[in-house]
Amino acid sequence: MDFLKINGEFGEGGGQIIRTAITLSCITKQPIIIENIRKNRTVSGLRPQHLTAIKILQKICNADVEGAKIGSTNLKFIPRDVKNCNLIEDIGTAGSISLILQVLIPVVAISQKNMKLTIKGGTDTLWSPTIDYTEHVLKEAYARMGIKFSIKLIKRGYYPKGGGQIILDILPAKIKSISLIKRKTKNIKLLCSFSNLPYELIKKHVDIIEKQLCEKNFLVQTEIKEENAIDSGATLLLFSIDEESIIGFDSIFDKKMEKFNLDLESFMQNNLGVDKCLADMLVLPASLTNEMTIFRVPDISKHLETNLFVTSKITGCKYGVGKINDGFEIRIEGVLNTSIK
Repeated sequence: MDFLKINGEFGEGGGQIIRTAITLSCITKQPIIIENIRKNRTVSGLRPQHLTAIKILQKICNADVEGAKIGSTNLKFIPRDVKNCNLIEDIGTAGSISLILQVLIPVVAISQKNMKLTIKGGTDTLWSPTIDYTEHVLKEAYARMGIKFSIKLIKRGYYPKGGGQIILDILPAKIKSISLIKRKTKNIKLLCSFSNLPYELIKKHVDIIEKQLCEKNFLVQTEIKEENAIDSGATLLLFSIDEESIIGFDSIFDKKMEKFNLDLESFMQNNLGVDKCLADMLVLPASLTNEMTIFRVPDISKHLETNLFVTSKITGCKYGVGKINDGFEIRIEGVLNTSIK
């Protein structure tokens, strides 16, 4: 059997390279070996959230897997055909649901299958996109690329206990290229959800953010709602969408500092096509179209660097990164994979 070896130390050297590699392995039916997984991290090897993604993909494509255990620094993944499925999963505690969805949505949709998933875990956690970002920002971008999914939020889940729940539906996709170059709108939506915290505290911080946006001539539509969760917490999303841009910034409320750690200045100054988080999520589907995808982003993140490396290695797509005045332009020439039926 012809395995493709991936060095897990490349780029951000963490979970992103694992997620992207196993996703593309499923879609292209390319057996892979990932070595040196999180080798330079304080706690090396696979962690529980990575195992959840691996095990769900193993179910939906009946894969043979070796090394799928906590602390493993090597993983062998041999996929078979992706199938329609209806699953119920529990990540446990506050493991990020959104990171699991980053894996499942492209695999199922691009493989021309349907999926219904009920999953429990963390909906709004540090170091991962919030469920609102997935619902309002990623969903919009993927829809323009022909990938359609829906999320029904049942319950919020914050750190440390999690306990959040969503129902996900994925439809078969016909993927296409996308062009996101320049933000033209000044219309912003601000969504905030909180649980077991004083409304007055959350409202005070939302008002501050809204005032700063208005001072820069943004038109803000704000929604604050209380939604039950096991743990106390709050989540906030800012996003703007027009014909040539999709930009979102999210934040989890820091209960010790009593504030949202939001880089508001970066959000206001970004007049390009996408935010740096969305940029890395566009790479995988873009690598599998038969056209050129173009987007502009203020910074090249380690996750973007990682995804460009892994997708080109597995799919054979070509990409270019060019410096422009206020950021970078990314061009990805996709390769329509003949193994996708």
